[in-house]
Amino acid sequence: MDDIRISLSDSSKAYVDAEVADGSYGSVSECIDALVLAGAKAKAQEKLEALLLEGLESGEATPWTDDDWDALKRRIKEA
Repeated sequence: MDDIRISLSDSSKAYVDAEVADGSYGSVSECIDALVLAGAKAKAQEKLEALLLEGLESGEATPWTDDDWDALKRRIKEA
C-alpha cells in the first residue's frame, strides 16, 4: 500500500473524523479509501448506463445469423 498526503477542507475533515468516531470506519485511511472506491464505482455505473442507453437507441434488434457468430469469433481471436 502506498502512502499519499492530502489536504481536506475543514468540513470534509469533520465529516471523515465523524465517520471514524462513530465506528463506520476503523481509520481515516479506511474512510478515504472507501470514498475513493465509491467514486470509482459511481463512474463505472455512469459508463454502464451510457452504454445501455446507446444500445437501446441503436435501432431494432435483428436475429443473429451464423455469419454474425463467425464474425464475432474472428474479432475475438484477433483481439
